[in-house]
Amino acid sequence: MSKLQHVPEHNEEEHKAREEHHEQIKVEKTGKKNKMWIIAGVVLLVAVSVSAFAFLSPGTYDNFAKCLTEKGAVMYGEDWCQYTNGQKAMFGKSFKHVTYVVKSDLAKRPTWVIDGESYETVQSFERLAALTGCEY
Repeated sequence: MSKLQHVPEHNEEEHKAREEHHEQIKVEKTGKKNKMWIIAGVVLLVAVSVSAFAFLSPGTYDNFAKCLTEKGAVMYGEDWCQYTNGQKAMFGKSFKHVTYVVKSDLAKRPTWVIDGESYETVQSFERLAALTGCEY
């Protein structure tokens, strides 16, 4: 008696149908994976674009901050000081254009020096504009 068994023809057809069905499922899964990667790529591209725009776009007070620097205004303070940080926050991302010096021997922080005169504590934009002639 032979150990090989003859598979009837209808079983071969069923087997072929199952293989085709599994192949179709593979194709569908691959399509879903590709779609997922495309969506993930688009989301990543949008996130990077928004971040780049936010980082590269000018700050609201860039011109004012640049003018203060051009007029020789210097802000002295310390990074741990809440008042110095409050003054920095007023400028937002435009603060990078302000001349700022960390100085530890100040009576009050921040201290602005404009035309050789010292102005202690947080200064309003109105006050800084009046002292320098800069528009904010």
